[in-house]
Amino acid sequence: MKILVVNPNTSVEMTTGIDSIAKKHALPDTRIVTVCSAEGPRSIESAYEESLVAQPVLARVIEGNEQGFDAIVIACFGDPHLQSAREISAVPVYGIAESAMHMACLFGYKFSIVTVLERARPIFEELVKRAGLMEKCASIRTTSLSVLDLEKDPGVTLRVLTEAGRAAIAEDGAEVICLGCAGMAGLDKPMEEQLGVPVLDGVVCAVKMAEAAHGYGLNLSKVKAYRKPEPKEFVGMGRFVID
Repeated sequence: MKILVVNPNTSVEMTTGIDSIAKKHALPDTRIVTVCSAEGPRSIESAYEESLVAQPVLARVIEGNEQGFDAIVIACFGDPHLQSAREISAVPVYGIAESAMHMACLFGYKFSIVTVLERARPIFEELVKRAGLMEKCASIRTTSLSVLDLEKDPGVTLRVLTEAGRAAIAEDGAEVICLGCAGMAGLDKPMEEQLGVPVLDGVVCAVKMAEAAHGYGLNLSKVKAYRKPEPKEFVGMGRFVID
């Protein structure tokens, strides 16, 4: 199968890391193509920044459908514009947060999200609510690291995130840790070794779910929530017109 992985921000370095981890865990006959936005914020840590990437993300989803991809992954833990993407896509679209949280429920009674700055908490709380997993979420552990800080010193990043994961296990009752940023690619197994619980990278979870669903022949339900929008006039937005 062919999977398009879309990094909604403009960080080429982060996109390279996402591409590497996706290809590392994909099946041998799965083709991964990873792209990032050509314009927009370098990282996404606020509702405002999420709003700015709406058109770039949805344009990539349209392109992915036109180019014959079998599934699309939105590689940002805020799952920006996931519902909108599903409305306009003829193939499954996966958010890495939703994928990680649902997979976490299979491997422990409660999970915690270990993520970046405190300002991201409201976004993640809304994600958990939308997934219907509030009772399964032990905590959201934020840190002093910004998204772009993750790339500066891998040793410091691993230490800070591991400490947050350890506190989530000891103090909050977490049995599984979800890494709350696509920029944390490759830290899952080193953290798992230190913490002794499953640590999930959302990009990997989304890719593996896409492969499993493809093998099972599953696709999006178009009955209600993800039904294609009704045709209407879009003024000055020809690329996004719904036929």
